[in-house]
Amino acid sequence: MSQFFQIHPENPQARLIKQAAQLIREGAVIAYPTDCGYSLGCHIGDKAALEKIRTIRRLDDKHNFTLVCRDLSEISTYARYDNAIYRLLKHHTPGPYTFIFNGTSEVPRRLMHPKRKTIGIRIPDNKIVQALLEELGEPIMSSSLILPGETDPMMDPYDIRDTLQHQLDLVIDGGFCGMQPTTVIGMDSEEIKVLRIGAGDPAPFE
Repeated sequence: MSQFFQIHPENPQARLIKQAAQLIREGAVIAYPTDCGYSLGCHIGDKAALEKIRTIRRLDDKHNFTLVCRDLSEISTYARYDNAIYRLLKHHTPGPYTFIFNGTSEVPRRLMHPKRKTIGIRIPDNKIVQALLEELGEPIMSSSLILPGETDPMMDPYDIRDTLQHQLDLVIDGGFCGMQPTTVIGMDSEEIKVLRIGAGDPAPFE
């Protein structure tokens, strides 16, 4: 049975954030709010928790997972990019984008696309996530909470609890947090490409 934390979206309670971070360190799979629906998350180094997420979403080994990071300095540890890309990112993060980069050696191999060696990177504009990342001190390995057969992320934390209470360790209720998925931007080649249009304005990357 999953735990259920109601965390204020504007003023996250420090006590609950600390508890959530500790659960992640101990191997929990959590559902948490972002600026584009709810996501599933776990510790970046936890192989068993990653497999749990694969099972919930019925994902194969070719799925591109996302590292949810708190800022640009953290991104530079896991992704390769130049100064021009840095300036572009600085103007559009945090925000509703997922960026696909060539991963560095710091990215666990099981998180990268097996052929292209790419990794999704994200800095959500959400105070609960930002507080959680600050407390954790490292990225959250993440995947949108889209159930098999569905196209949109889950939006209601009570529905998430009712549907997945035996598969998740924690559900964070952060209220309504958007319906659209992220806009996905490919930055793993010389040419920047808009791979999916979602909540983020694609114009700066076209």
